[in-house]
Amino acid sequence: MIVIVNRLHAQPIRLSPIQTVYARPPFVLSHGSGSWVYTVPSPSSTTASHDQERKYLDFTSGIAVNALGHADPEFARVMGEQAATLSHTSNVFWNEWAGSLAELIVETTKREGGLGLSKNSGQGQGAKIFFTSSGTEANEGAFKFIRKIGKEVWSQKTLGQAWTPPSSTSSSTDTAQPCPKYRIACFENAFHGRSLGALSATPNPKYQQPFAPLVPGFDVGELNDFEGLEKLIGEDTCGVIVEPIQGEGGLAVANVEWLRAVRKRCDEVGAVLIFDEIQCGLYRSGTLWAHSSYPTDCQPDIVTMAKPLANGYPIGAIMMRDDLAQHIAVGSHGTTFGGSPLATRLGHHVFSRLSRPEFVSHVRDAASHLHSRLSSLPALFPTLLHASVRGRGLLTGLGFKDAADPGTLVKMMRERGVLVLTAGKDAVRIVPSLVVKREELDMACDVLESCLVELQKAKVETE
Repeated sequence: MIVIVNRLHAQPIRLSPIQTVYARPPFVLSHGSGSWVYTVPSPSSTTASHDQERKYLDFTSGIAVNALGHADPEFARVMGEQAATLSHTSNVFWNEWAGSLAELIVETTKREGGLGLSKNSGQGQGAKIFFTSSGTEANEGAFKFIRKIGKEVWSQKTLGQAWTPPSSTSSSTDTAQPCPKYRIACFENAFHGRSLGALSATPNPKYQQPFAPLVPGFDVGELNDFEGLEKLIGEDTCGVIVEPIQGEGGLAVANVEWLRAVRKRCDEVGAVLIFDEIQCGLYRSGTLWAHSSYPTDCQPDIVTMAKPLANGYPIGAIMMRDDLAQHIAVGSHGTTFGGSPLATRLGHHVFSRLSRPEFVSHVRDAASHLHSRLSSLPALFPTLLHASVRGRGLLTGLGFKDAADPGTLVKMMRERGVLVLTAGKDAVRIVPSLVVKREELDMACDVLESCLVELQKAKVETE
């Protein structure tokens, strides 16, 4: 049993009742400030004294969640103000903040680009938002929506009429034909969540095999493979989901020309294209969406989002263009917690700050500096690292030639006071808060480089 003293109440924190599904390091975080987190002092096994509180430079940011860093004063003020006013009502009723946040997201997308809406498109094009409580729920909802839309597309094309569900009491008719347009295409090394539907689109045997059989109807392709698209996306495909930047899967970036080919193939067969921007969206890549700067013929019909939208308070969302949203009616989907007054007030506050021009400029400057520091490392450590920096913006990292090295490096950096993550089979992922300071980037890169020196030296000694 791990027993640690609560720093506020001097009471032991007993961790043994927590289900073990994570491989956590042996310390407990108590508080944070900006890019830093601090540990709870733990009792020594040999003395009556306590270990000293330790601080870490957090370049995990809650797995790309804490865009504004830890303990942001304005965020805390807004949370307290709204919690003291109205925190939850359910979606039986309207609340004033859900609509405001939805409008802010849609209008900013129209202004800055994304979802196939031309920049500064003004009137005539729009989108709708469905709020959830997490990214997994956003993807699950998107899968439901595209299967419903697939039935409408198939029925209009095959039967010349709107789809109607088969009646259990009627005799067999044309409208009762089973709809074959239900398949969903996804890609190797993707990560879309751990609920059963999202897991079915996450083709990692380690995650999938213990929970088989999975949801049927998912087909797996290879990211940036042009030749396989025609076979992968067929007339029975209702939708395709892709991450413009694969965060969890190793930081691979989808090629813009390949995305154009995916978009074209989806249009040919009447499939809906989803971009999962849960980790790479909301300015982490340097633009509102990772695809915002792409031509509209490379853009999706639906965007799913979550992580940084409320800086750690649970929220997610599905954004889809109006031409698709018309197929989603009352009763098509639901959520208890999604779109609550507290979640959407916080989301409105966070999104408003992230979208300020001066904030976006800071993110781009920080990303440029981080990239310049990282880009020198492959040449210095050619036996350890692949040739180029992976990812984009402040979702970036390094690929290793030995798949065992990322885990080793994460541990070495943690021992030296810097927290980073692994990604996929062979990468270290660096995802600082979007308020990160230049000197903090330099500190993390200095520690990273020193650890690479030690790792290379250890490998030479064992040869």
